[in-house]
Amino acid sequence: MKVTTDGCLFGAWVAERIKDEKPTNNKNCLDIGTGTGLLSLMLAQKSPSMEFDAIEINEEAAQQAKENTTASPWKEKITVIPGDAKDKAFATGRLYDVIISNPPFYENELVSPDEKKNIAHHGGGLLLEEIVKIISDVLAPGGCFYLLLPYKRMTEAGLLIEKYRLTVTHSTLVSPSTQHGYFRLFVAGKHKGSTNESYSKNEIAVKDSNGEYTTAFISLLKDYYLYL
Repeated sequence: MKVTTDGCLFGAWVAERIKDEKPTNNKNCLDIGTGTGLLSLMLAQKSPSMEFDAIEINEEAAQQAKENTTASPWKEKITVIPGDAKDKAFATGRLYDVIISNPPFYENELVSPDEKKNIAHHGGGLLLEEIVKIISDVLAPGGCFYLLLPYKRMTEAGLLIEKYRLTVTHSTLVSPSTQHGYFRLFVAGKHKGSTNESYSKNEIAVKDSNGEYTTAFISLLKDYYLYL
C-alpha cells in the first residue's frame, strides 16, 4: 500500500494534538484501518509509552503493517490485529484513550473491479457511520478521537458525530497548495459532555505558490521526513 502525503501530515497533526490536548491517561490507542501501520508508528515515535491496537481488514496490508512495526523500535508497543473492526474493536474488551482513523474515502461512489481496492478506498469493508459508532462505543471518558476525511464529507461527518453523542473540538482544513481549495479535513473530538469542549479551527496548505513545502507543513513533518 502507498503512503500518502496527507496520511503523513495527519499522523504528525495527531501527534501534536495529543501533546496539546492530553487525553485522559493517554496510555492506549486504537488505530481503525491501520493499513501499513503508518499512523501507529508516527504516534509511537512521539508517545513511546502508549500502547496501540492497530486493526486492518485487508490481509496483505495487515501483514505489511506487522512487518513494518516489527522492524521498528516500537514493536513491543504496537499489536496489529487482522480482521474487521466491527468485531475486533469490541473483542479486546478495552476502552481507548485515543482513537485514530484514516477511513475509506469514496463511499457510495464508482467502485473498482478490484475488491481489495474497494475495501481500502470505497468503504467496502467499513462505512464512516460504523467507524463513528465504534468510536462512540470504545472511547474512554476523557479520551480523544481523530479522523482524516475528504473535505466534501464535512457536513455528513458532523451529523454522524452529533448522532453518536460525540463533539468536535478542533478541525483543520487542508489544501494541496495555497493556490487550491480544501481537499482534506482533520477532525479532533471527544464524548459530548466532556470537559473543555471549546471549538477551534485552522487551515494548512501542503505547498506554497512556488511548489515548495509550506512552513507549517515542514514544522509538522520535520521529525519524520529525512530531507525537510
